[in-house]
Amino acid sequence: MSKVKVLTRTKTQEVQPEMKTETDIATPNHKSVPFRKSASRLLRIAYAQRYLQVMALLGVAWMIIFHYVPMYGIIIAFKDFNIVKPISAAPWAGLEHFKAFLEDDNLASVIKNTVGMSVLKLVIGFPLPIVFALFLNELRSIRFKKLVQTISYLPHFLSWVILGGILATWLADVGLVNKLLLALNIIQEPISYLAEPSYFWSIIVTSDIWKELGWSAIIYLAAMAGVSPDMYEAATIDGAGRFQKMFYVTLPSIKGTITILFILSVSGILNSNFDQILVLKNQLNASASNVIDVYVYEVGLRQSRFSYATAVGLIKSLISLILLLSANFITKRLNNTSLF
Repeated sequence: MSKVKVLTRTKTQEVQPEMKTETDIATPNHKSVPFRKSASRLLRIAYAQRYLQVMALLGVAWMIIFHYVPMYGIIIAFKDFNIVKPISAAPWAGLEHFKAFLEDDNLASVIKNTVGMSVLKLVIGFPLPIVFALFLNELRSIRFKKLVQTISYLPHFLSWVILGGILATWLADVGLVNKLLLALNIIQEPISYLAEPSYFWSIIVTSDIWKELGWSAIIYLAAMAGVSPDMYEAATIDGAGRFQKMFYVTLPSIKGTITILFILSVSGILNSNFDQILVLKNQLNASASNVIDVYVYEVGLRQSRFSYATAVGLIKSLISLILLLSANFITKRLNNTSLF
């Protein structure tokens, strides 16, 4: 009898149709179930991080308000804008302001000074933080390493107003530089360096390196901290010295960081340091210190030619975008590393 009951139950279970649950009836498409689970999971994570999310949203709101909303003002470059009237009421001028800039007598001088100083900063100022970080990374004394690093990046926290005053004092006729050179019999009479256009580019490049060398090296030091010690141990076993470890272990390991910063530096060739040049600029060195940023400031604010200054700034932004895309394309082809 027990065997008959078991067979009867088995047949009944086989014939009985499959019962649907309430979840299956409510969600006929089973592919939407994972989506709902992932969405609810994201909501739980967002709620758990609600304070961090609020802080991030404030940053996004700040960026939208101060970076994207003002982009509406770009149309000023194509209008004859008057500060008394709103932008919408200004008559259209087409490409007149762009043509005026291309036909300006100061164009050649402005481009030469901007590109010249920026290229010198790129060629001289870009590799120096890498070299400085490499040697700083080799220091064995942690205390001495921190001391050198602190002294090197301290000028970064001083504004160019303060540093400009220090440089103007040092480079004056009776300043520290002239006294030192006279004492060493390198020069026979004092030189007014900021009054000579021939010295201006070297002053700009040197002072920029002095201010930003230690701060720029921090990024490379952070990248070097991520290099696996096993690689250095393997190089030591193979008989590599310190300099060989630098070239064959450290530099290839931070190649990606160097490439990204190089792309950003190339895209900012036309972005001369406005604060630095404005502080050190004067009428005597104007032929060597007139760059795009200073030119836009003087034309746009002092002469109230807002549409013309906007057109110049727009041309500069377009050229910077082209440089960014070109540098990104070239580095991607050469070492397969790029921003995007």
